Amino acid sequence: MSQKLKQDIPQEAFDWYDAYAHGGMDRRSFMTKLGTLVAVGYSMSVLTAALLPNYALAEQVSFNDDDIKATYEAFNSPLGHGKCQGYLVTPQNKVGPLPVVLVIHENRGLNPYVKDVARRLAKAGFLAFAPDALFPLGGYPGNDDEGRAMQRTLERPKIEHDFVAAAKYLKSHPKSNGKLGAVGFCFGGYMVNYLAAVESDLLLAGVPFYGTPAAQDLRKNIKASLLIQLGELDERVNKSWPKYEKDLKKYKVPYEMHMYKNAHHGFHNDSTGRFDKESADLAWQRTLDFFAKKLT
Repeated sequence: MSQKLKQDIPQEAFDWYDAYAHGGMDRRSFMTKLGTLVAVGYSMSVLTAALLPNYALAEQVSFNDDDIKATYEAFNSPLGHGKCQGYLVTPQNKVGPLPVVLVIHENRGLNPYVKDVARRLAKAGFLAFAPDALFPLGGYPGNDDEGRAMQRTLERPKIEHDFVAAAKYLKSHPKSNGKLGAVGFCFGGYMVNYLAAVESDLLLAGVPFYGTPAAQDLRKNIKASLLIQLGELDERVNKSWPKYEKDLKKYKVPYEMHMYKNAHHGFHNDSTGRFDKESADLAWQRTLDFFAKKLT
């Protein structure tokens, strides 16, 4: 979708989608609200194209790329859901121990966009692992609506334990250099903040994209360097930033925060109209440079 066409869509449509995507509105209410825009001249097909994902758009690195190898690997999470699984992508043009990055999905399971992010990291020379929180329920179901509903049925503490277990699995992988980073989006951004706070020595570097912070009583534990990526139009997440920044300064956490002008929540996700190519490309280059500096 062109930048001009996106600009023609009222901001409230993006706000309604954000509420819908994060449990603040059911699908019927969301579609009813979109219908009010149709009534004043907007096309429903244009609105849904801008707001709902089209994963055919999201592939930047093919799973057949000769420079990488992608497999599904199991790991144990005794305090979480027991047996879990993730998508492991290994660079094929690198030798020796590799820097490792955990890739954490949004609140809807391991969809094609997040798998592609893992492949992008492997293409750049990192051993990347993207767990699927929905594996105990059969895995990502093939569409975000169902995936979102499935993830809401899981207990948050068990999901958190699963990602801690995934981080430890990856950090101790035979091909790992022992230096672990994590990148996540939305719910995954929260999980990056959580992993940095729950155990001081787990992460060396974290990149939360538009994620809320860990509980305040955990923030004193943060030792990892953080690269925080926020979209200017993301009011829901951004309102948590001032208090989080205050605590990061209080506990002398090394961090950078970048606020991307006119960018929505989800601006890095290239499968929806919220995608902002200029901001996403800049944020991703910053992410790669940050991990290269901290993990290699």
